Amino acid sequence: MGSTETTAPKDTAPEGPAPGDPATGGAGGAAAHHDLAGLEAGLDALETVQTRRAPLRETLVQKVLPPLVAVALVLVVWQILVWAKVTDDYKLPSPSAVWDEVADAWAQGTLLGYIWTSVSRGLLGFLLALVIGTPLGLLVARVRFVRAAIGPILSGLQSLPSVAWVPPAVIWLGLNDSMMYAVILLGAVPSIANGLVSGVDQVPPLFLRAGRTLGATGLRGTWHIVMPAALPGYLAGLKQGWAFSWRSLMAAEIIASSPDLGVGLGQLLENGRTVGSMPMVFLAIVLILIVGIAIDLLIFSPLERRVLRGRGLLVKS
Repeated sequence: MGSTETTAPKDTAPEGPAPGDPATGGAGGAAAHHDLAGLEAGLDALETVQTRRAPLRETLVQKVLPPLVAVALVLVVWQILVWAKVTDDYKLPSPSAVWDEVADAWAQGTLLGYIWTSVSRGLLGFLLALVIGTPLGLLVARVRFVRAAIGPILSGLQSLPSVAWVPPAVIWLGLNDSMMYAVILLGAVPSIANGLVSGVDQVPPLFLRAGRTLGATGLRGTWHIVMPAALPGYLAGLKQGWAFSWRSLMAAEIIASSPDLGVGLGQLLENGRTVGSMPMVFLAIVLILIVGIAIDLLIFSPLERRVLRGRGLLVKS
């Protein structure tokens, strides 16, 4: 009889995904998927700028209260110096004396006239400087020959004190508003142009190459690529240009006086010096400071916040 071989069946386990494989949806896979989702959410949170409207109370505490406290401290120190008799009364008037000067100017209806005369000149002169300084800055930044020829001159004009332009402007144009605007332009245009040049210099070359690849060349490239990328530096130049405009105007109003020019803040300051009225002098100084701060808060600060928010650099609005 032949022997028959019997082969024992092998124990084979069914093939399939191992426990914990992410494809099975098991416990281990679910945990790994959860970890990856948490990591992605964390990275998204880091990349996302949380912009929200601050509550009114928070705004008052963080933005309104600090300057009010600073002003109160200045007034307290000022009054203490008056009480301590650190100098003669006619040299350092008390805050109440300056307030009386404010009340008198308001009662006479001249206070707002002082402010409007200077503010209207300053803003119009700044707008003219903006129209001239912007294309000049682009030309200097983009054309190498023009930059080599005019760049040093703009830097020199920016460092020249604005008061130096008042005597020649009076001789050239006479005692009129044109002289005032000429002094403003000579003080503000170099700052605006140099600010734009600095902003253009900081534009990454990759942006320019990408723009050329997409067909943004010439004026289109300037408008869609260069100007948006150079906006932070340009905005800094605008702020400095306004500061130079305001300082130039005050210098012109102090030095050049005429009934045809009206009485601005600079002329008010000079009138106080002429009659020896320190309360009037302090009133003019305070109004000059208030106007400068107000223009920054109402115009340039919102522009700066908008630029920062557009670049994802502003956490709170």
